[in-house]
Amino acid sequence: MAVQPEIDPATGRTTTGHEWDGIKELNSPLPKWWLYIFYATIVWSIGYWVVYPAWPLVTNYTKGAFGYSSRQEVVRDLDALKALRAERSTALASTPLEDITKNPTLLTFALAQGKAAFGDNCAPCHGLGAAGSRGFPNLRDDSWLWGGGIQDIHQTIAYGIRNGDDRARQGNMPPLGGPNGVLKTDEIVTVANYVLSMSGQTTRPGADLAKGKELFIANCSACHGEDGRGNRDLGAPNLTGRNWVYGSDEKTIIETITLGRGGVMPGWTTRLDETTVKALAVYVHALGGGQ
Repeated sequence: MAVQPEIDPATGRTTTGHEWDGIKELNSPLPKWWLYIFYATIVWSIGYWVVYPAWPLVTNYTKGAFGYSSRQEVVRDLDALKALRAERSTALASTPLEDITKNPTLLTFALAQGKAAFGDNCAPCHGLGAAGSRGFPNLRDDSWLWGGGIQDIHQTIAYGIRNGDDRARQGNMPPLGGPNGVLKTDEIVTVANYVLSMSGQTTRPGADLAKGKELFIANCSACHGEDGRGNRDLGAPNLTGRNWVYGSDEKTIIETITLGRGGVMPGWTTRLDETTVKALAVYVHALGGGQ
């Protein structure tokens, strides 16, 4: 004899016969409208597999009846953008850098393209706002190791710094400490404090600044100059200011003198077209160049 399903007195629904800790499960079927939508999505997915690329194969993938490719869509969009920009891009490529800033229409175009390129390629090091960070220069001030003229900036962007390219910016800070260094530990501390004094910072109590100056002139002035104002031809920074790429505290200066510095920047002529490099130079120059 068949067992009659139990009726829940509160809802009037039958139960499934399942019970957990006195709680019985109601037999509540899904709404038909929900089931119909679910079945429709199954049919839709099958059609999607047929029409669009969907299934990975060993060395390829199913192309789909429409032959659609998101990569091709991107290529078409980029080609359309290039066609839209073609006239101004050609003008930008053929116009000398100094003349771009004199043409409001071309300058606006260059700044817009340069800003986009900066965000894609330069922001990871210099920051989206170009304010830099430890080891990466702030591009918004007037302190430039190799000059802030638009041609100087273009040269740096195009070929980079100390990256193996003969056209790149050369010159690095050699280590003056360590086993083979020309300065002893106490001499490095003395020089570091003299460097601190050059920028108007507080030195260590009892620091022999006269001795520090003597050591500085003997070992550092060839690049930084006796007055410490640097040499842009060598990329030697001005030590009398307050713009320090690696930091201006005593510990950092001692580290710099002991171990040297030789940061690397890639050249962008092998990664970006010349028009984009020019646009970048115009954009960076507008941020803080000109000195």
